[in-house]
Amino acid sequence: MHALKELETQLEKGRISRREFMRRAATLGLALAVAPSMFPLGAQAAQGPKRGGRLRVGMGGASTTDTLSPAVMTDMMIQTLVYGQLGNSLMEIDNEGRAVPELAESYEASADAATWVFRLRKGVTFHNGKTMTADDVIHSINLHRGEKSTSAAKAIVKPIKEIVKEDAYTVRMELASPNADFPYILTDYHLVIVPEGHDGTDGIFTGVYRLKAFEPGVRSLTVRNADYFRDDRGWFDEVETLAINDINARTNALKTGQVDLINRCELKTLRFLERTPGLQLIKQTGYRHYTFAMHTDAAPYADNNVRMALKHAVDREQLVKTVFRGYAVVGNDHPISTGNRYHAGDLPQRVYDPDKAKHYLKKAGMDNLKVGLHVADAAFPGAVDAGVLFKESAAKAGIDLNVVREPNDGYWSNVWLKKPFCAVFWGGRVTEDMMFSTAYADNAAWNDTNWKHKRFNELLVSARGELDEARRKQQYGEMQRLVRDEGGVIIPVFGMDIAAASSKIGLNKPAVNWELDGFRCAQRWWFKA
Repeated sequence: MHALKELETQLEKGRISRREFMRRAATLGLALAVAPSMFPLGAQAAQGPKRGGRLRVGMGGASTTDTLSPAVMTDMMIQTLVYGQLGNSLMEIDNEGRAVPELAESYEASADAATWVFRLRKGVTFHNGKTMTADDVIHSINLHRGEKSTSAAKAIVKPIKEIVKEDAYTVRMELASPNADFPYILTDYHLVIVPEGHDGTDGIFTGVYRLKAFEPGVRSLTVRNADYFRDDRGWFDEVETLAINDINARTNALKTGQVDLINRCELKTLRFLERTPGLQLIKQTGYRHYTFAMHTDAAPYADNNVRMALKHAVDREQLVKTVFRGYAVVGNDHPISTGNRYHAGDLPQRVYDPDKAKHYLKKAGMDNLKVGLHVADAAFPGAVDAGVLFKESAAKAGIDLNVVREPNDGYWSNVWLKKPFCAVFWGGRVTEDMMFSTAYADNAAWNDTNWKHKRFNELLVSARGELDEARRKQQYGEMQRLVRDEGGVIIPVFGMDIAAASSKIGLNKPAVNWELDGFRCAQRWWFKA
């Protein structure tokens, strides 16, 4: 009966499908006893996931510069395609925010968290028919390692000192220093597993869908992979993703039935969408935040007094009320959300203070300041309006902010990381180490402020391996303070991920590590009967 209870729990939480439940129950000799009670006539037919249909997604966050290479994915369309449909990592984040095995079957760590052993699932095949083994896993992780790597995940895998194949289905990873959160690192969407000798650009992965068509910045079409290693994912027959960067066009496509799902809703339309028959809103509160990134190695932002002046010139409350219509909370110029384990809630909240902004300008030897802020709604919904409001509030501090509106297409390749002051969207990361290592470590490929701080980088390594909870909290708290007071990023708000969908789409509680159920709506959601 204990085995039955465990199966029932897994079924109720959506961890196994009804078919898998019945298969395991039959193996245990329990099928006849449980079938009537677990699957009453009518109830399951109406409520449970059903296979079939083509999911049509209208996606904002697409570019003609998109590539299938996992190493350089930067925005939603390609992330939901490669990570959410085509590929898998060793670990994934579940709907409770936990790192759980995916292509790994199990794992264990040494007492000091410096050695990690991962046992791989057997029977996993790539889309080209090759069986996945330890060689493929080692090759895939190594694509992001080394001095010549240009991967955005280079910084987070740099602590891996050695990867050893213990047998065909066991991999041991030796770290340069202990990391208590290492399984979370392996959930990163860049770290999908590809066959040895491949780099992902050919679309060959292990995922629940196979690639049928792909036009960068235009459209993709995937079909269910009949050889997928689990049967509680991939409910749709096909998934068509259409690039619709214009938010009004995206909304109209949903209202007229041209698509079943859209991301990044226009906040001012939410009340209308909620009242529209046949539609539903899907809200996620997690780690998402919006920033204005300054290059700390370029004038005038190299002077921290100038950075502090700009940080005090933002009216955060006004942004929350107007641009984000209450679907956000004020940020405090560091990227760690209240949902993170070590959020520094004791840091004083930075507020709009034009007099203090003037004070810092004087410390920089300036009476006034004129700078350009590069924005596009591709950066985040409402980025252009946010820039205009920033301009108005900054003017009261003697700062002339020239809002430069950039094209949506190509924003992430032509503006981000290149312009010295621009709007940026961050999905955030489920652990402090992942967020800081990805965007604030001095060697991070996505360090979009070019910030280098010796003390911060020392703490980054130390906190990563600290096993004492109180000491670790103190270290991460200091890091948040350093970013807040000396970093090159303005983080005025943490936003809510809001998608809109046809009410015929069914889903369980979504994971909040990324938009659209951790990028995995296509494999976790279904059409209702």
